[in-house]
Amino acid sequence: MIQSENRMRDHELHRDSRSLMDLIKDLRDETVTLLRQEVTLAKTETTEKVSVAGRNAAFLCTGGLIAYAGLMFVLLAAVVGLYVALVAAGVSHATSGWLSPLIIGGVVTAIGAVLVQKPLHTFRNESFDLERTKASVTADKEWIQEKVT
Repeated sequence: MIQSENRMRDHELHRDSRSLMDLIKDLRDETVTLLRQEVTLAKTETTEKVSVAGRNAAFLCTGGLIAYAGLMFVLLAAVVGLYVALVAAGVSHATSGWLSPLIIGGVVTAIGAVLVQKPLHTFRNESFDLERTKASVTADKEWIQEKVT
């Protein structure tokens, strides 16, 4: 009878330890899955942030190139016209010679500055923190601590 009780107790201890091992294995598997999901979330969130930054960089470059090309073409085409208009308005040839490119250059530069403001504003206000990943990792940490304790 004592041997039978000892065997039953040994069997129960073995079953309990097996259950504990199963729990530890399950915790390990769930933790690995959770970490993989976190990495996937971080990759997705990073891709989204880089996409926004890339799009705004393209706007910035486009605005800069348009401003530069516009400056060149407007200076080449409009300087003569403004020079003639200034001379016709009574401004001396010498003054019209430097004033007309200055006026045209200032206008084109202002247009370029306006085009560059939108992406610069977006860059300044864009946060490159991975907010969703941080929140998810914090929640996962709490979940793991609950499982362990």
